[in-house]
Amino acid sequence: MHWRNEPKQWADDAGVLEARADDHTDFWHTTGYGYVRASGHIYGESVSGDVTVSVRIDGNYRDQYDQAGVMAWVDDDHWLKAGVELFDGQLRLSTVVTIGHSNWAFATLPEGTATLWLRLQRKSEAVEVHYSLDGAGYDLASLVYLPAGREAHVGVMCAAPEGDGFSVTFRDLAIEPR
Repeated sequence: MHWRNEPKQWADDAGVLEARADDHTDFWHTTGYGYVRASGHIYGESVSGDVTVSVRIDGNYRDQYDQAGVMAWVDDDHWLKAGVELFDGQLRLSTVVTIGHSNWAFATLPEGTATLWLRLQRKSEAVEVHYSLDGAGYDLASLVYLPAGREAHVGVMCAAPEGDGFSVTFRDLAIEPR
């Protein structure tokens, strides 16, 4: 596994990946804000075809838009990120899909949510993102399109667009081509 935009601070110890998202990092493409950013951090591997990515995430979210989750990066204009994002003082389950322009959808997570399990499944042109609050029962968060037949860098992501960075721990990261 390797980084796309390696953060300054990170460690991988026996399957526990700890990272500190660098300040002013983000993934976004134009919509609503007029800028393009691809400076967030992705740790994973390049996979052609169908794949499942699963992980448990614990973050120390502090500042507006602090975010951590799973990602599938095809190219600068085609990617998906999904996970936890701090928005307006609340943790949200957030999905951004970008096909030329970013589209953002989110839902408020229950008060006190400290840990989130995520599973991303790419099946041809469709990507399903499932989440769990307990690591046992999973619910569908989003079903989105990404171009089929193209290699994608898949794995976990983190970014800190507004603040001075934040720490996140990823456990049990598994990337399984199907």
